[in-house]
This record gives sequence, structure tokens and C-alpha cells, in this order.
Amino acid sequence: MPIRFFLKQWLMPPGVLFVLLLAAWWLRARRPALARLCFVLGLGGLWLMSLPLVVQQVARALESEPALAPAQWAGLASRADAIVVLGAGRERGDPAWGGEDQPSALALERMRYAAHLAKASGLPVLTSGGLHYGTPPSEAQLMAQRLQDDFGVPVRWQEGASRTTWENAQMSAQVLQPLGIRRVVVVTQAWHMPRSRWSFEQAGFEVVPAPVGFLGRDHARPFGGLLPESRALWQSGQLINELVGLVGYRVFY
Repeated sequence: MPIRFFLKQWLMPPGVLFVLLLAAWWLRARRPALARLCFVLGLGGLWLMSLPLVVQQVARALESEPALAPAQWAGLASRADAIVVLGAGRERGDPAWGGEDQPSALALERMRYAAHLAKASGLPVLTSGGLHYGTPPSEAQLMAQRLQDDFGVPVRWQEGASRTTWENAQMSAQVLQPLGIRRVVVVTQAWHMPRSRWSFEQAGFEVVPAPVGFLGRDHARPFGGLLPESRALWQSGQLINELVGLVGYRVFY
């Protein structure tokens, strides 16, 4: 896992863009033309990734599943048998919570939406997510605890071994399908939903998409979203990872 993580950070943006900038510096005397190309690609890539306008446009291409209308929430019980909330990482040892690990901000956004859907529909909930740092508690356990304590929603099942979206689907199937549950509401980020839906359908589920956290809406930034922002850089990294995942899943799975 550490080697895989290391390689991913340097082969994916923004890591690979920093590699290009280092290559430009290294080649500046011996191969000036190649150095200029590396510099333009590295700096240009970082600049594009930092623009809210680019985030918005890329997200619109990924966010193909529409949001559920509030009028549809109560009727979910006729379309599905359970709600599956996908994990999104965890924060280590937050002092504000007595040093206990907490779900990430993305996970909390998913949990809040899942809680609303569960209360409106009465459907039972499964949380899915493994050991984000290789040590307990699992993401599934953290989400289940917070859903119960903060939102008053009990979690009937926990799938706490998965490490990827594909494993979210496969291991959720191992829990739910022996119980006869094959129709599920999947809750995750809007830009993550196409890969999630595909993975769950490959695992034998009929999926009702419940996307949240849309990034393709109007960014409402001044100057048309053409000024660089640190938040946009992080969001671009998430979207690029998703684009690579969409292609990779269809190749390897």
C-alpha cells in the first residue's frame, strides 16, 4: 500500500506536474527545447487545475446523474430496499473530539444526505468503507457511529473491509444480496456517481443514484472563475482521479 500510494502521488496531477517542473530545471542547459516544453506543461497544468472555471467544466462532464428531487425521497421505499453510503476517508485524532478519528468533510456531506433519505423513506442503511490508514476504526464504523449519534439514524449493516469503489460494491453485495437485497440507493459525490453506479451494477445491484455535492453548478466566482484558488487545485485533483478511475475500471474490471 505505501508503494502504491507513493507511485500514485507522483504519476497523477499535481505530483506529475511538479516532476515536469523539476525536469525542466534539470534539462535547462542540455536540452533547452525539451526543458521549455516540460516547464510549459508543468506550470500550465498547475494553473489550469487551480481555476474554478476548469473545475466547473470538468465536473459537468462527470456529473451525469441528476439529483433526486425532494418529492422523490419518500417514494424511494418503492424503488429500493436499502441505502448504501460510500466512505470518503477519515481525519486522524481530532482534538476537538477527544482525539478520536472523524469522517472526512466529504463523508459528512454524504452522511447528512443519506440521513435525510433514510428518515424520509424509512429504508435501512449500510455504510461502506475500510481501514483508510490500515488501522481501526473503519470508515464504515465511524460513519455508523456519527449517523446514530449526530443524525439519529441507526445503521443496520457495516461493510468495513473495502479499499476502493469496486470493493465497496463487491463487499456490499456479500452483505446484502444473501438477504435478498438487490435494489439499493447509492449515496456519494455527484462526480463519483458514474463509477460508483457502474461498480454496483457490475456487482449485481439495481441502482438508484443519489448524488450529492455537485461541483458543476455555477461557481459564482468573480472574474469568471479565471483566478487561481487553492480549493480548486484540490477539487481538480479529485476530478482527475475520477476520470482516470472511470477509464481504469473498464479496462481492469
